[in-house]
Amino acid sequence: MCLDIPIVDVVGVGQNALDTLIELPSFPAFNSEVEFLSARALPGGQIATAVIACQQWGFKTRYIGKVGDDAAGQLHRAEFDRAGVESHLTTIPNCMSQSSYILVHRPTGERTILYRRDDRLGLFPEDLQRNWITASRLLHVDGHNAVAGTVAAHWARDAGAVVMADLDHIYPGIQELLPLLDYPITSRSFPTAWTGEPDLFRALKTLRARYGNRLACATLGCDGALAWDGSRFWYSPAFRVNAIDATGAGDIFDAAFAYGLLHNWPVDFLLDFSCAAAGLNCTILGARGGIKPIEEIQGLRHNGDRLPAAFSQEELARAART
Repeated sequence: MCLDIPIVDVVGVGQNALDTLIELPSFPAFNSEVEFLSARALPGGQIATAVIACQQWGFKTRYIGKVGDDAAGQLHRAEFDRAGVESHLTTIPNCMSQSSYILVHRPTGERTILYRRDDRLGLFPEDLQRNWITASRLLHVDGHNAVAGTVAAHWARDAGAVVMADLDHIYPGIQELLPLLDYPITSRSFPTAWTGEPDLFRALKTLRARYGNRLACATLGCDGALAWDGSRFWYSPAFRVNAIDATGAGDIFDAAFAYGLLHNWPVDFLLDFSCAAAGLNCTILGARGGIKPIEEIQGLRHNGDRLPAAFSQEELARAART
């Protein structure tokens, strides 16, 4: 049944997860023992976290995903309700919700992720209603659910909505999704792996040229973010923060990117803001622990120290020409 529903700013189609974060003083060697410092189970997931952040920043949001019939699934429902997100969750019987065990190296905040995702948690076109997608200004999808994301992207583009995606690895169906994206936000490795170009600059150029995206952007962790708009490279070095956990940094980058897009910010402003939001999220444990108010993010953007730049302006200009 398709009824009229409210128009939201951001609709997310994709992953949620329950993250068990285990803080370690050092990473364990094979066949060794390490006493952990803390362990906490917290909600996360690429798209779910980005939607929650956008909601906290004042946008109206909608989320579409699947959960198991377990305590984690109940927690996700409660978190969306608490945040005020309009959620459409399908519960799969006799199924465990997606779960991750994240080993966090406390001295650096870097982490190693162990995860399990039942195949029944994948989203498919039949799990979507067209008006959930078309009644929005921006659609955000992930690569894990590329088949459903492709259908949603077609609907969103027909309705005039902006389409962006978080692409961290190569998954089935990505080929059909890529031409429908206005803004692919990728990991450092995705552009080179997908295009076969070992140089990141050339890989981003190839990605955008091949699929006609408005902007191709790669997040680079502590090196910041790099984007190509067809005529020039834009680069934002990362901000210097007291990082204790990098979990969710990319998800919050995506949320901040969406926030900037819907405010029509220029690319340099948008990348700086997104890097600042991602950096602040790393100062608290958990994917959503460091979602800071807009004013605090802007403060870091204006006044924060930067980590050393991975690329000089000369390198960026030369890469644009070649």
